[in-house]
Amino acid sequence: MSDSVRRWGVAYLLAAATFAALDVVWISLVAGQQYRSQIPQLMADSPNGAAAGLFYALFVCGIVAFGVRPHDPDASLASRAASGALFGLLAYATWGLTGVAVLKGFPWGLALLDMAWGAVASGVVTAVTATILGRLKALGSGAN
Repeated sequence: MSDSVRRWGVAYLLAAATFAALDVVWISLVAGQQYRSQIPQLMADSPNGAAAGLFYALFVCGIVAFGVRPHDPDASLASRAASGALFGLLAYATWGLTGVAVLKGFPWGLALLDMAWGAVASGVVTAVTATILGRLKALGSGAN
């Protein structure tokens, strides 16, 4: 396996684990309650696992490609984190602003909350992932 493929694979796994951990806490403590109280008429009885899994797989791919950037060893941590945060903002804005635009009664506050979460979560996941990759490289594992 080439070093490039290994770097991307390790970055993806680290980002996926970090995002999953953060998002479970976010949904449990904040988002779940906000959605149930503000748009109960749109909430399913239980999440669609296939759709959720596909979202996570694609979203983490975006965090790695646009934030972590394992192909760009010269990028600073601040640059990576800012790019990751911007990616998260744009991705979550797609959902939130579309909801406001086409769903009757979708609250602006919920859209803005989601957008803020997308930016913060993606920036944090990017920073954590890039930091761990840098430490793995320093240990000589070749992960970055």
